[in-house]
Amino acid sequence: MSLISIGLSGINASSAAINTIGNNTANVDTAGYSRQQVMTTASAQINIGLGVGYIGTGTTLSDVRRIYNGYLDAQLQTSTALSADAVAYSGQASKTDTLLSDSATGVSTQLADFFTKMQGIATNATQSSDRSAFLTQASALSSRFNSVASQLSSQNDNVNAQLTTFTKQVNELTTTLASLNKQITQAGAGNTTPNSLLDSRNEAVRQLNGLVGVKVVENNGNYDIYTGTGQSLVSGGTSYTMSATPSPADPLQYNVQIAYGQTKTDVTSVITGGSIGGLLRYRSDVLVPATNELGRAAMVLADQVNSQMSQGIDSKGNFGSSLYANINSADAISQRSTGKATNSAGSGNLDVTIGDTSKLTADDYEVTFSDASNFTVRRLPNGESVGTGALTDNPPKQFDGFSVSLNGNALAAGDTFKVTPTRNGASGISVVLTDPKDIAAAAPLTATAGASNSGTGGFTQPVLSTKSDIYDSVQTADLRNAVKDSAPMKLVMGAVSSTGVQSYTLINASGSPVLDQNGTAVSGTIIQGQSNALKLSIGYTDNTTTPASKTAFEVQMTLSGSPLANDTFSIGLTGAGSSDNRNALAIVGLQTAKTVGVTNGGVGTSLSGAYADLVSVVGTLAGQGKSDVTASAAVVAQAKSARDSVSGVSLDEEAANLIKYQQYYTASSQIIKAAQTIFSTLINSL
Repeated sequence: MSLISIGLSGINASSAAINTIGNNTANVDTAGYSRQQVMTTASAQINIGLGVGYIGTGTTLSDVRRIYNGYLDAQLQTSTALSADAVAYSGQASKTDTLLSDSATGVSTQLADFFTKMQGIATNATQSSDRSAFLTQASALSSRFNSVASQLSSQNDNVNAQLTTFTKQVNELTTTLASLNKQITQAGAGNTTPNSLLDSRNEAVRQLNGLVGVKVVENNGNYDIYTGTGQSLVSGGTSYTMSATPSPADPLQYNVQIAYGQTKTDVTSVITGGSIGGLLRYRSDVLVPATNELGRAAMVLADQVNSQMSQGIDSKGNFGSSLYANINSADAISQRSTGKATNSAGSGNLDVTIGDTSKLTADDYEVTFSDASNFTVRRLPNGESVGTGALTDNPPKQFDGFSVSLNGNALAAGDTFKVTPTRNGASGISVVLTDPKDIAAAAPLTATAGASNSGTGGFTQPVLSTKSDIYDSVQTADLRNAVKDSAPMKLVMGAVSSTGVQSYTLINASGSPVLDQNGTAVSGTIIQGQSNALKLSIGYTDNTTTPASKTAFEVQMTLSGSPLANDTFSIGLTGAGSSDNRNALAIVGLQTAKTVGVTNGGVGTSLSGAYADLVSVVGTLAGQGKSDVTASAAVVAQAKSARDSVSGVSLDEEAANLIKYQQYYTASSQIIKAAQTIFSTLINSL
């Protein structure tokens, strides 16, 4: 081994180091690049004999090492997935929060104005301008419900579109990763390390984590990549296609699937992390509940206001008409369920009828049939059993305020339906009453004291406590006819006993006793000087009522003071143009009445409270989402800093190394020059 060879080995080593430094410097801003370092070892020594021993023969290039820490890189991958999830979730949740909470776009202000305008009618029931203003506000409120529902629907469409875009990007990256696995395997066959390919693969995994959280398992130099609970996206040189397609159970919502040959596996419920995970989390935690809660509020409003309007008398002297469209219209009940795509061929659909809006929840449900009639109802998404029923139940069994019935051909075992009782409530609400005179502000019955009364008896105005069923036209007609046919009536006070007990009887216009549904004369007693609550059960005069068991209506009122014998109190129909405002006040009372989410124990909330709760919940989730964005961004920055502290390129360090290896190169060239000088001296000495 000559001195020239030793010098050349130094030049080769220093030249390789300078080239590596140049490559590091050029890639200082390349995403995912890991700095490289030339590694050298001492060349084999040789024995020069003469009892001296061994001397060195220079240096040998052993490797171009990739400065990389797998643990730090894994931390960056994980934090990237969490950050992308938080950003996607927060971006959507903030939009929903603004939509619901802003007075210019939300419902709360319009809802308050609705009741304020009805209070205006209650203050002056005969003022036509107040009635017109109320109708205008009722339309504005329904339009606001429609607008918010439309924007929430647009957000759902946007989620579907983004899922489609992101899954395509996932496929591009998984295809790239499978290709890189192949290239790395081929390049590594010669016991060399393809540093740039390894960096490219790690960067592709990082980008993939930005779309969907994945786990990486290294297998013989390949990256096998999994998502969810172990669903493969890349296995060696093979990638599997991810797609976003309409859910078989609900075409309005896209599910995420992975195709393995001809088999597609739904991974929607198990995906976490990345933009896709954030969008799915937003949809399940914010969008669907908000849509359903909004729909429930609209349905309770329409149902409760319509029901109360039905109890009143309008300016024309007629019983009240519905203000809002029937929530159980043929279109509405048919749109509340969706049959699964795998249901038996030719099977019918389920009609979903709302029986009690106060019992409705904001949940969706799954109805699964065990045969052509029997079914089980489960709450989504947790699958909690709500109960069982049969299509043959008469009357249909209620589940959280709704019932189901068959529309179309017979069903079969295994047929499954997604039931969404409140989803379309806000989009479907609309005003159907157009004439301000049809607003039923007055109560149907009015009491007056007899002109010749000589006692000090007082009374409260009578209340028709029997409710009409606005979804049963026969029952409603029977009740109204019975009330009309029974009026006017008169309470006639009897003699007072020594203990202050006084009897009364109820007679009709002809002076005959009014009978209850059993044919018994309506009568009772009061105690003078006390407030006496009367419940008068008045039998229908029409014996053809349907169903036959409902053959009486109840009137409640209070008698107080000390009426004398033969004092009378007349109960008659409220006439046209009345200034009575009791039904208007009852409608105003719906603003704070517990009508939403009422439990069997009577616990519930009001319309205003329900919407305020919705705004509060979404606001809290949106606020938490923003906090998560800030926190996860800090974690990513910390993870990247930790990774860069090991693998990143430091220009200061590279500049120092460049000077070092320039000197190394110069010194090695001087060794060669010295060898040349020695050689020349030897030649010249000959």
